[in-house]
Order: sequence, then C-alpha cells, then structure tokens
Amino acid sequence: MALVLYSTEGCHLCEEAMALYEAAEKSAALRVIDIAFDDTLFERYGVTIPVLSLQNSDNSVIDELGWPFDSSVLQTWLAKHGID
Repeated sequence: MALVLYSTEGCHLCEEAMALYEAAEKSAALRVIDIAFDDTLFERYGVTIPVLSLQNSDNSVIDELGWPFDSSVLQTWLAKHGID
C-alpha cells in the first residue's frame, strides 16, 4: 500500500496537512504528488486538495481523506488502515 498526499505548490492547506502528518510521527512514507502537472489529477482534486489517498500497489484507491481534517481525524483514519 502507498500513502499519497495530493497537493500543489503554494497551497497553505496542503502545507497544514503535511505538518499534521509529520506531527503524527508515522513511519509510513508519504508520497506528495503535485496535481498541477497532471490534467486528470487536477480535474479530480483541483478544488478539494489537500487529499490523503491510500492506494494499492496498482495505484487503485482504497480510501481517501479530504480536507478539512485535524490531528484527531487524521490519527483515526491512519489507525483504521493500520498505518503506523
């Protein structure tokens, strides 16, 4: 499984989401994808970023957590998926 943060440069909410993840001190690697360089991603996430996405190895989405979320919601979502 992969954990992805859909984001874009200069997005203060995306920076907040990243800070919340870093503060959660999880060992799982978080891959950040800038939606500005992909028309499909921009169409899907353009007005909803930041979005955390849990994906299978084939990049199919298992679950997503959209903004707004706080540290409590984030911790619950990560625990639900066994992310440590």
